[in-house]
Amino acid sequence: MLKFIKMHGTGNNYVYIDLFNQNVKDMDFSDLSKKISDVNYGIGSDGLIAICSSEIADCKMIMFNKDGSEGKMCGNGIRCVARYVYENILKRQKLSIETKSGIKSVLIDDEGDSFLVTVDMGEPILNTALIPVLTKEESIIGKEYNFEGTILKINCLSMGNPHTVIFVDDVDKTDVLKIGKLVQEDSIFPMKCNVSFVQVIDDEHIKMRVLEIGSGETMSCGTGACASVVAGVLNGYLKNKTRILVDLLGGRLYVTYKGRVYLEGPAEFICEGYYYD
Repeated sequence: MLKFIKMHGTGNNYVYIDLFNQNVKDMDFSDLSKKISDVNYGIGSDGLIAICSSEIADCKMIMFNKDGSEGKMCGNGIRCVARYVYENILKRQKLSIETKSGIKSVLIDDEGDSFLVTVDMGEPILNTALIPVLTKEESIIGKEYNFEGTILKINCLSMGNPHTVIFVDDVDKTDVLKIGKLVQEDSIFPMKCNVSFVQVIDDEHIKMRVLEIGSGETMSCGTGACASVVAGVLNGYLKNKTRILVDLLGGRLYVTYKGRVYLEGPAEFICEGYYYD
């Protein structure tokens, strides 16, 4: 029997396991994520996130996608971790959270009707060797590539996990699954990549849809929103050092790029209970 909490950030939902208050020894979280994420035989989610103690930060998050693969970072997930820790473990509005892509600082605003969390996501990684992308190009911003006969203008970067951003005229008419898989599974991405399709509304507002590694199309992706805004600024579509509105299938996020990237959005509880394996 395992106690769980289910939370979401703009529809990007995960099952959270509190390891501060329950002792779980020798648990295979990869296998558990696949079982829990199943909508028919489990709880149903985009994956699993464990919240535990850290020797170098206030807490640590370990995330797994719904296919059992481990992820390095989740922008929506880390906001939910911050809210849970704030309300159940450390009543502190400024928190440091250890992730597989480094320590992230978060600021919690619980005043008013909404509960917002802002995450310092750090600097975007543009060097292709570090993303990684197998190419001789040092960076890929607004460059055309041939994906099995389909020519696409792509932007590659990492926000702690690999992303490819593609600007389109209309995200609602874009075949996210077909084109996304074509890009995501190409051999130039040795670790695959999350693929975001972005429609520019104006220089302070975008719409996006995303195909995530290990989870398929999701309602939202925090790191994808960050990558999309960075790509938009670097291509001259969006204003720099400005709070950019990002509309996703599951709601709205705000991203500011000023050397470092700041992600702002909600963190909401759905339910809690016990999982019997």
